[in-house]
Amino acid sequence: MKSIVLSFVLSLVCLTSVPQSFSRFIGDIESFPEQSRQPMADSFMRANRSFPLTESDTVCHFIYQRAAKSVSVAGDFTGWEQGRVNMTNIAGTDLWYCTHYFEADARLDYKIVVDIDNWILDPNNPNICKSGFGPNSELRMPRYIVPPETIHDLMVPPGWIIDTLISSTILGNSRPVKIYLPAAYSIGGNAYPVVLFHDGLEYITLANACIILDNMIAKKQIRPVIAVFVAPVEREPEYAENKKDLYAGFITSELMPVIDAKYHTSRNPRDRANIGISNGGNIALYIGVTHPGCFGKIAAYSANVIQEIPGILAKSDNMDLEFYLDMGTYDIGDLIPKVDNLARLLDRKGYSYTYYKWHEGHSWGSWKGHLGVALKKFYPYQ
Repeated sequence: MKSIVLSFVLSLVCLTSVPQSFSRFIGDIESFPEQSRQPMADSFMRANRSFPLTESDTVCHFIYQRAAKSVSVAGDFTGWEQGRVNMTNIAGTDLWYCTHYFEADARLDYKIVVDIDNWILDPNNPNICKSGFGPNSELRMPRYIVPPETIHDLMVPPGWIIDTLISSTILGNSRPVKIYLPAAYSIGGNAYPVVLFHDGLEYITLANACIILDNMIAKKQIRPVIAVFVAPVEREPEYAENKKDLYAGFITSELMPVIDAKYHTSRNPRDRANIGISNGGNIALYIGVTHPGCFGKIAAYSANVIQEIPGILAKSDNMDLEFYLDMGTYDIGDLIPKVDNLARLLDRKGYSYTYYKWHEGHSWGSWKGHLGVALKKFYPYQ
């Protein structure tokens, strides 16, 4: 019995120091009789506090401990389909595991799926990412670095948030709009650049947009800006379908004149950006190419690029627009070629554009992490 205990202790020591040590642990535990394995599984869980386990930068072990009939992992890397990455149970224990390979800097949302229908957060992973459908567990591979501008800093003075309700004659409706003014906002001096966010309320609650603005302005990473956060009323029709022209008219001829009349804004298109994600990225692009005199900068994250946009760009002369395109390599499959093709078109037409692909998915975690990249590109501190 002493030799059995010693062998198991040595395997736990190796687990923290030798590459592929989890595979060695599996081999060790499976070499013991099934009736002896549960205490070993419990000791393994107590000895490891950081989950999922990662090794050699690119190896990831998802681990779940609880009695179940089946366990799988679903997330950005499975297209949120269950059953593609299934866990294996170690016989004689309640320990389940599976191994997957990711890029060393990947950051992905996922959930554990227990007995087919029960989608839960990983109980062993403290890292949580907000989403429009509730929280997800967040996988952070070893070389992923949390962007510091996304973290609330008590030493940074916060900007002002003004809540308004804006009515539209064009659309025949009203919607909430939040205005962000930088902490040192003044009606004197140079007029402020403007950044307009589609899906604006989610940009505040899910993407920490105000925190990012506060931090980047305070640390002189970007110029002070005024931000306008606009909520959709009929999201799909307004952003990508039959009401997109009406929505564009509301933004450019109703909302922005109100903002310009009330706040110390620059009217120069080069000082005005509109930003969105997914279909919100589509409407940011669409407003940019159809109203270049209003917004000269466009940031589109994981954009669902409808055909009208490349059609307008292909037939038009260069409209002096600047683009920021952002996509995840684990994004929705249909979107990636659309953005790839748009980038190639912008290149052929001689536009100023930046295109980043990250090892992430169609996620607010990704869009939050890279918002500062676009802001720094558009409004570097001078």
